[in-house]
Amino acid sequence: RLQVEHPVTELITGIDLVKEQIKIASGEALSFNQEDLKINGHAVELRVYAEDPNNNFLPDIGTLQTYKTPKGNGVRVDDGFEQGMEIPIYYDPMIAKLITFGKDREEAIQRMIRAIDEYDITGIETTLGFGKFVMQHEAFRTGDFDTHFVSKYFNAKSLKSADETEALIAALVAVRLFDNKKEAKKLDSTVAESSNWRKNRIKL
Repeated sequence: RLQVEHPVTELITGIDLVKEQIKIASGEALSFNQEDLKINGHAVELRVYAEDPNNNFLPDIGTLQTYKTPKGNGVRVDDGFEQGMEIPIYYDPMIAKLITFGKDREEAIQRMIRAIDEYDITGIETTLGFGKFVMQHEAFRTGDFDTHFVSKYFNAKSLKSADETEALIAALVAVRLFDNKKEAKKLDSTVAESSNWRKNRIKL
């Protein structure tokens, strides 16, 4: 059978596994031999689920009020949803597979973090925040982890703290931009007044 993570294999080998599987089902032979396989670069996959990491990863249901996928070099999204569609309770809660590719593991991880930040989903809870937590965690980045990663390192406060930090940074940036805009308006006003004064002097 085809593994959920087949895009990872496809990105580092350049072989379309789905196409090859269909060929086999049609009675055709594979288009390559084992010795033809070459591994190039590194790929990482994140399963984007309609689950709430802050509530023991229980499934969440609702409408995709916003659904915008990330783009860019080395980013791939396999999904079947669009903005406005419903996430029901009757099926597997996986919304999409987010895959990133890079020349090495570090680049693939950095692209994944950027892709997570650009992935805009509202209306339901998702595992995107948890995915970013994993990608940024020292244990994952160094490869020193196992299947007990969640029980060892993750709790609801982990994401809450990260969200609060990002919200604070966003607020500070917004305040700075607002202040800069006010200063720019003051400067424009001063320049305009000075210009009008000069014009009036010339007329006199």
